[in-house]
Amino acid sequence: MSKGIVCRSREVPWIYLRRFQVNSDTPYRLGFDSMTAADTRAAFIRRTYGHLAGAILAFVLLEALLFQTAFPEAMMGLLGTSRYSWLIVLLAFMGVSHLADNWARSSASVNMQYLGLGVYVVAEAIIFVPLLYLAQYLAGGQVILSAALITLLLFAGLTYTVFTTKKDFTFLGGFLKISFFIVLGVIAASILFGFNLGLIFSAAMVIVAAASILYNTSNILRVYNPSQHVAAALSLFASVALLFWYILRILMGSSRRS
Repeated sequence: MSKGIVCRSREVPWIYLRRFQVNSDTPYRLGFDSMTAADTRAAFIRRTYGHLAGAILAFVLLEALLFQTAFPEAMMGLLGTSRYSWLIVLLAFMGVSHLADNWARSSASVNMQYLGLGVYVVAEAIIFVPLLYLAQYLAGGQVILSAALITLLLFAGLTYTVFTTKKDFTFLGGFLKISFFIVLGVIAASILFGFNLGLIFSAAMVIVAAASILYNTSNILRVYNPSQHVAAALSLFASVALLFWYILRILMGSSRRS
């Protein structure tokens, strides 16, 4: 069993694909800075980050609950039967991500927005199970805590940069769209042909995740209107999850080499 797990760990192609190009194609640029008062904008920002904190907390609690059951072992067994199982996971995650994103952006129903955010958090919790299982098995639980701390510090630093410099990072939308197609192609090839993506790919994905955080944070300041705090929180949560995923992969790889 342990030998099989180690071998399969080389083929874990993890992605958060659609979230790279979140907002640039949607008609949200409504003159936010000029048309709303400073206190309204501040309230929107507080709600957005409050919902982000709630999503992260829900994610942690869901993972803790899942790891109290036999679900991780069952999922590892299912995914270990064939490398094409990862392709099924990828397609399923993309479909759920698209659906949840559309629900979160619904202007007709607040309940639908929260349903979208909730569905996305659940999907993230499930797709993270194999990686966390492998991290705990191969490197120990401490590596997960280290990855979470590094992710938090990087997220805080990137957020601080956007809020203090006031620089508009929405120009990164084009880069993220191109990255989406490149990453999709590379990951699909790794699944079909069975090669390991490696630490260089993970490092590149950390850069993409950082760009996504800069982009989404700029959208919070400049693009979203005050009623879209749920959608804004979902986009940030997806970017943070992407960053955490690849930082954890890097730490796992470094741990195995030491």
